[in-house]
Amino acid sequence: MTHLPSLTALPPDPVAFAPFGAFIEPPEPGGRTMFSDWLAPVEGRSAHYHLNRVASTTLPVTLDRVERHPHAAQLFMPVGVSRYLVTVMPADATGAPDPSRARAFVVPGTMGIAYYPGTWHAGISVLDGDGSFSVMMWRGVGDDDDDDEFASIPSMEVREPRG
Repeated sequence: MTHLPSLTALPPDPVAFAPFGAFIEPPEPGGRTMFSDWLAPVEGRSAHYHLNRVASTTLPVTLDRVERHPHAAQLFMPVGVSRYLVTVMPADATGAPDPSRARAFVVPGTMGIAYYPGTWHAGISVLDGDGSFSVMMWRGVGDDDDDDEFASIPSMEVREPRG
């Protein structure tokens, strides 16, 4: 039996996630949360909003591919989601993903996330039932969108938080 390298998911930790983006907390009652820093226009690109439907999965999750968007941030707001898994990793000196420094977080459906431009990340995994995400990002116009990069990584397993 072959054992994959494993990574234990953490609860949301804004400090640990800060190199990759930000967790978006719900506002206080009667308040609001502003996204102006994340929604700033990107030259040569237009704002795209869409709703993604994601099928439920269970932990552990095996990852072997990640993606990044070098030119634009991405903002994800859960819709009808109980919990979801976010996995991120920095780039190495050549710009390739560095799975040895990956971090994973199990995020409650009351919080959103925003990735900085260029953040290597796995696709979001929804836990506890299917769910959707409202997504905002800047995209190139027409066939001139060069903002999707995908990379294979050695297979790794992301596990449920301890405790």
